[in-house]
Amino acid sequence: MAPIPTPPAEPHDNPDSYVGLEQGRAERLAREKGWSTVRSLPPGAIITMEYRSGRLNFEVKDGRVARSWKG
Repeated sequence: MAPIPTPPAEPHDNPDSYVGLEQGRAERLAREKGWSTVRSLPPGAIITMEYRSGRLNFEVKDGRVARSWKG
């Protein structure tokens, strides 16, 4: 039986630090800090809720990050 893969460690970063930033700047900064996937979504978007290590989600309203969370 093959071993279960170990996901890479997430960056030591606080998702709340992105709230209020302009979308493009927030996305660049998140990638620079090591997030493998950065997902920007409009308010109320319907998304799947599976947790993905290394993914940072942004809810973007009027071009700025209104909410940010891992997974």
